Amino acid sequence: MIKKTWFSNLFDVAVRVLADLVTVHVAMLFALLFEALKLKAVPTQSVSTYLTSLRSYYVNVFLPLSTLFPCACAISGLYTRTWRGTAMFLKLRRAAVTAVVSVLGLVIISAVLYPSDALPPYSTAAAFAILVVIATPGVRWLKYWAFESERAHRYPTEPPVPETILVVGGAGYIGSIVTRKLLDRGYRVRVLDSLVYGASPIEEIVRHPRFKFLRGDCRNIQDVVRAMTGVRAIVHLAAIVGDPACDRDHKTAREINYAATRMMIEIAKGEGVRRFVFASSCSVYGASDELMTEDSEVSPVSLYAKTKVDSEKELLTAMGDGFHPTILRFSTIFGLSPRPRFDLVVNLLTAKAMKDGVVTIFNGEQWRPFLHVGDAAESIIRVLEAPVEVVGGQTYNVGDDGLNYTLGDLARRINDVFPDTRIEHVHNSDRRNYRVSFRKIKTELGFFCSKTLEDGIKELKVAFENGLIMDYHLPLYSNVKFLQQYGSPLQQDEVGAQVMAALAQRAEVPELVKVFSAEAGD
Repeated sequence: MIKKTWFSNLFDVAVRVLADLVTVHVAMLFALLFEALKLKAVPTQSVSTYLTSLRSYYVNVFLPLSTLFPCACAISGLYTRTWRGTAMFLKLRRAAVTAVVSVLGLVIISAVLYPSDALPPYSTAAAFAILVVIATPGVRWLKYWAFESERAHRYPTEPPVPETILVVGGAGYIGSIVTRKLLDRGYRVRVLDSLVYGASPIEEIVRHPRFKFLRGDCRNIQDVVRAMTGVRAIVHLAAIVGDPACDRDHKTAREINYAATRMMIEIAKGEGVRRFVFASSCSVYGASDELMTEDSEVSPVSLYAKTKVDSEKELLTAMGDGFHPTILRFSTIFGLSPRPRFDLVVNLLTAKAMKDGVVTIFNGEQWRPFLHVGDAAESIIRVLEAPVEVVGGQTYNVGDDGLNYTLGDLARRINDVFPDTRIEHVHNSDRRNYRVSFRKIKTELGFFCSKTLEDGIKELKVAFENGLIMDYHLPLYSNVKFLQQYGSPLQQDEVGAQVMAALAQRAEVPELVKVFSAEAGD
């Protein structure tokens, strides 16, 4: 596909600006015509004089002020690249809001700059406002209906052979849901996973005709090359997750969370991978009382967060030559998954309320953003299916503004589901806060969370009641407990271990990785 030049992009914008100008002028002409038709009963001389005044208003007042309308559209982002990737409902809503604001602005400016006898009556302004508010989103809907839907019919987005997507860590807490969602949408799914926590999360889909499992280590060059062959999109979820688990073994944490990502970038570019979706964390923001956006300064306070920040930098630096990384900074995740976890605050406190009848809260005023694991998986799908020109090189906070809670709020919601639970408050010196804004992913990708805290708490309650989870204390359900009991995953390949050690120390990418990467691209 040939990229559009700056001239063609400028031409596209000019056409849309012209279309909006035509829209407001047609709306005003119809409003003036409506006003003129009301004058049939007025003597001829009065009608002639009044029509002259309406024409004078159109030429001397409305014509120069009408240029404010496309300016308002430009400010609201209706002509930007991001706008083109926005969900249709959000497009129409933003267009309608822009129209309302523009009309109000035009009326106010007219009243300030011109005498009242130079302006048309209120009925004309009302008719104009109604027409513009209807026409602005209406024209965009007609364009979509006439052209976009026809293009989708002629050039279907789903190829004859389903696209293969590689999910690294596809048997994990989030990955086991992502794989199912991708299969449900008709994709071919290839999973690379070392099965540190067992194979049960993927047992029910392992025989699916569009599912392929490769057991391997994301630190092993041969395993990664084999997994990426013929793939154009990657979801990278493999990691030692959580502060306690990373603190247990710094070396392994840096190798898996950072060094392996560096290696995967080189191999992915050699293989011709276009999309690379990376799972990061809102913990990169550290402690702050401010509302954090994607543009806020990162301030990681744990090894886990630092490895995420370092990996993000490597990915964004590597962007180009057809390689388009997207970074998703997940909130604190909760909810039931084929690979259950009870080392996450919502899940753990729910289990304690269910089984022990007591919930302990340390400094309940700390803010945390929460996200259901199913919504986390859905955000990955949303990025994979968005235009690569929109999401390439972008970072998104993933969550919902309505899911920013204090830990005290969380305890009260658990108490609503388990009324007999006793809540214990314990003082702790750790007062780290972070609240996060999720406006970007909502406005650009139309992403909304579908599950509330209460939904996650209740589904865990049902899982316990149905005997799906017997003992939440088992090491299998906790990353740090499992690693303490069974040890860190070993790097079996000696050469690969040397490569990881070099990459973890921020050394230049070893020649061995470049060789394998080049071979993958041949």
